[in-house]
Amino acid sequence: MIYKTREVRVNNQTAILTSYLISNTAEIDINRKRPAVIICPGGGYEFTSDREAEPIALKMMNMGFHAFVLHYNVKPHVYPQALLELATAVQIVRENHQVWGIDPSKIIVAGFSAGGHLAASLGVFWQGSLLVEKMKGEKESWQPNGLLLAYPVISSGEFIHEGSFKALLAENYPQMKDELSLEMQVNADTPPTFLWHTFEDDVVPMENSMLFASHLRRNEIPFELHLFPKGGHGLSLATAETSRDFYGINEQVAVWPELFERWVQNNF
Repeated sequence: MIYKTREVRVNNQTAILTSYLISNTAEIDINRKRPAVIICPGGGYEFTSDREAEPIALKMMNMGFHAFVLHYNVKPHVYPQALLELATAVQIVRENHQVWGIDPSKIIVAGFSAGGHLAASLGVFWQGSLLVEKMKGEKESWQPNGLLLAYPVISSGEFIHEGSFKALLAENYPQMKDELSLEMQVNADTPPTFLWHTFEDDVVPMENSMLFASHLRRNEIPFELHLFPKGGHGLSLATAETSRDFYGINEQVAVWPELFERWVQNNF
């Protein structure tokens, strides 16, 4: 395994991209190319949760994926700072695909809670004018090939997690919250998406995932959606590894990484 951190510099601000790379070996296949998963932890755009960072990366590695964790800038930094950092991170991973043993057509952006909003933002805006104007290079260099959205913040409508939108937008909240209600921004270029949520989530209601999935369907974008009946918000792996004060262990929900692994195998 190769573990390394590097700075992602955008607008004179620094985000941290941590890589967890599986070493190739001549005894098996020295030229193996693996999918990559870039993980955006949640935290309401106020912090980035450790529970949704390294534990997720190690689980992805265990399933044969290269993994990256992006600790992006949060409040008081506002939109589009984190989006530019994520686009740059995808660009870095794709540019280094040869040396890191990555299949450049299998770069999946994963996000949890508010990190799900960030991941989904790149999914719906990667080809848009904002990134084209502010990024360097061709837009395909920061294009995500797939999305993994776990209990994501999506909608600024009836089922809003208002704190995330206010932290992301600050004084621009009143005039921009509708634009960043991402179910309304799904388009034909949005990548295939794997989503999961819980019925009992009383922080970010499951309708956020359902609305995004509904608009994926309208645009004929392949997706897989899992709704689990039990469990609150922020379950991460839903195992003892990511539990906090005995909260967050749910054997039924804990199957989601295997469901995601199968989804990748069947769709990429």
